[in-house]
Amino acid sequence: MTELAMQMRMRLADGVHQLWARQRVWLVSALILGVLLVFVPEQGVTSLEFTARNLVEVAPYLMLSIGIAAWAGATGADGLIARAFTGSPVMMVMVAAVAGGLSPFCSCGVIPLIAALLAMGVPLSAVMAFWLSSPVMDPSMFVLTAGMLGTEFAIAKTLAAIGLGVFGGFVVYLLSRSGALVDPLREGVGNGGCGASSVREVRPVVWKFWREPARREKFGREGMRSALFLMKWLTLAFVLESLMVAWLPADFVAQAVGGSGPVPIAIATAIGVPAYLNGYAALPLVGGLIGQGMAPGAGMSFLVAGGVTCVPAAVAVFALVKRPVFFLYLGIALSGSFAAGLLFQAWSML
Repeated sequence: MTELAMQMRMRLADGVHQLWARQRVWLVSALILGVLLVFVPEQGVTSLEFTARNLVEVAPYLMLSIGIAAWAGATGADGLIARAFTGSPVMMVMVAAVAGGLSPFCSCGVIPLIAALLAMGVPLSAVMAFWLSSPVMDPSMFVLTAGMLGTEFAIAKTLAAIGLGVFGGFVVYLLSRSGALVDPLREGVGNGGCGASSVREVRPVVWKFWREPARREKFGREGMRSALFLMKWLTLAFVLESLMVAWLPADFVAQAVGGSGPVPIAIATAIGVPAYLNGYAALPLVGGLIGQGMAPGAGMSFLVAGGVTCVPAAVAVFALVKRPVFFLYLGIALSGSFAAGLLFQAWSML
């Protein structure tokens, strides 16, 4: 093989790798639909129609959530999170949990943001409160959850996120007072990354962002980024939901995670870790499962546990902090998610 041929082959391989890295969610959706249309054409057509119909139905909520995310980035409202980490340790835990549950930070920004906070000396108890509540809920997630699962479910999930943060924060606070959990970061972990600058320096929020060309440009850029992110995950979710509805027996779902007892909720909490795809993609899947007999409390525990401990997030946490902190994080997340499911199930039966 000539040197030119080897270079072309390497460039082609690199191009394929970059395409897969950037567009893998779209490619997986297209691959699933393509295989269905070739081998099971009737189901392929049904899945296409199901996906398109659900995307149209969720479009109003999707547009609103995109607007919220773009507005937060353009105005600098996400910088308000820095003000959560001042005051007494108890107050910091409370405020950090609320800030995490309501903040518009994207999932990619949470991990480096946590590194920045810990490297700056912010108490682990407050950081843990924010860390646990932030992946579960944000304004965009609230809008889509309300649209797909109902306003009551969205409010309950928000309260579960905040409650999980408060619970985890106070557990860490009590352990820290006894001298445990000193120096939680792994060696060599710094304070850089997406979202860290908003903690280092509190900047004023520019509510009338449209008056500044740079902020208008950022609004458009953030809106497009959020739109592509949400569309690709929701498309994959609806494709998978169409297969679930077609091939997953409702009786099986009702037996495994139906009913009002703690066992279905425990099962949903456990499977939330490996089965969870993405916060937005999980919503229609849970909606379909509830329609097939899944207990509401099991759906809640699945969403909360999956959001905090999904494999990508867990790997990132493991790389960031020392093992005792990592396992404490997992234990708090799973036990808190189970408790959230039990409480929501009890509420739904009233």
